[in-house]
Amino acid sequence: MFGIYLKRELGRRKKAALVIALGLALGIALVITVSSVSAGMSKAQDKVLQSLYGLGTDMTVTKAQSAPTSGSSGGPSFKFDAKSSSSSKQSSDRVMTQGGQSLKSTLVSKVAGQKGVESAVGALSLNVTKVNGSFTQGKAQSSSGSSSSSSSSSSGGQGQPGGGTSTGQPQVQGGGANFNVNSYSVVGVDVAHQGLGPLASMKVTSGKTFTSAQTSAKVALVSKSYAKEKKYKVGSTFKISGTKFTVIGIVTPDSSESDTDLFVPLKLAQTLGDAKNQVTTIYVKATDSKQISTVKKEIQSNISGTTVTTSADLASTVSGSLSTASSLATSVGKWLSIAVLAAAFLVAALLTSSAVSRRVREFGTLKALGWPSRNVTRQVVGESIVNGLVGGALGIALGVGAAYAVTAISPKLTAQLGSTGGGGGMSGGPGGGGPGQQSTQNTLEIALTAPVSLTTIALAVGLAVTGGLIAGAMGGWRASRMRPADALRSVS
Repeated sequence: MFGIYLKRELGRRKKAALVIALGLALGIALVITVSSVSAGMSKAQDKVLQSLYGLGTDMTVTKAQSAPTSGSSGGPSFKFDAKSSSSSKQSSDRVMTQGGQSLKSTLVSKVAGQKGVESAVGALSLNVTKVNGSFTQGKAQSSSGSSSSSSSSSSGGQGQPGGGTSTGQPQVQGGGANFNVNSYSVVGVDVAHQGLGPLASMKVTSGKTFTSAQTSAKVALVSKSYAKEKKYKVGSTFKISGTKFTVIGIVTPDSSESDTDLFVPLKLAQTLGDAKNQVTTIYVKATDSKQISTVKKEIQSNISGTTVTTSADLASTVSGSLSTASSLATSVGKWLSIAVLAAAFLVAALLTSSAVSRRVREFGTLKALGWPSRNVTRQVVGESIVNGLVGGALGIALGVGAAYAVTAISPKLTAQLGSTGGGGGMSGGPGGGGPGQQSTQNTLEIALTAPVSLTTIALAVGLAVTGGLIAGAMGGWRASRMRPADALRSVS
């Protein structure tokens, strides 16, 4: 009887039922869209941190930043023999550890032995500045700060490209010169533990990665963007400070652009940077991601002179359109969804109550025939739940469609990574920091997606049922107050 009556009444009141369902559908669709976009924002932020940290890294340990000493130079210095003819070309490399900050390699095992640490691996970040060209007379000296993949040239007299004199730009003294300056980043990685650290978030698009036996091999992995710039491919060779390397693979990060140009075995990087048994960054994975703050305190208290930076610390420095959009989605979007959903529930309840008021004769007659109030209430609630489920289905369809549209369009968001105040390894990612590089290499571009999870769908179904129950409760309360006499008074 319940089912037959329910079907008949819903069929008679299709328009009213559709209006109630659409009201709930809009609220539920907005909740799905905002939830999916927020999930996409979180995913984008995770990709930003992974591109900087490495997949699976919970925190990094770097040397505590020390104040610069008085009289320290603003950049590397190069000296050339400029007594030869103008046709004689010379080249010089200056390899420096990132930020001039490094830790002893023995600290890697010490960090790994701390309570709550599952594994730890060290990496050495280097900045290489190459100057090459021809000089005619006198002594030429250039000083250059670190700027990724930049070049400039100058000829004749004293001065620098663009005229004038300023710290950190190429300079020539004592005669004519024609030269260029290029800077790039190199990271030395532990080839035996590539699952944690700089290479963890990289995938090989051409060639192959390191093997555990290549601890001292003169081989390198090149980022896709740098390989394109230098026209490198698998099998190409290049030199750093006279050491010849062979490219065995081209790599690209899972998201954004790489802020590291070259990856080489750690031992070779230590030799190039004159940093034997040293690392600039220790990547740490905790045994329990919920205890990261506790592990951080453990390391800080037991290992002095270091700065421990977690993903949460780094996330707080992310700015740009990604951060702005994420804040809007989690604050304005959340409260807007709640407001619209509450309004949809209220409208559904009022419309259901109004519909019940127009059925005075029907419900009054049923009570006169012997229907108890609970049966009338059950009927109204049943109709409202069906309306809610229909609204939920429409809302899920609209919400999933909106989320799919966002993913299809994939709007680009930028993320600017600020310094956490730690050592050199954290200001610009592995191999990416250093003076002069902050503004360029700390800006990443992320494509926004809006993934719809099963949890979100389950939430939508729950909201649909809730909306139906609220509307049914209002309508049922109104129907239960009707008396058979009300039906007689409604007869004209």
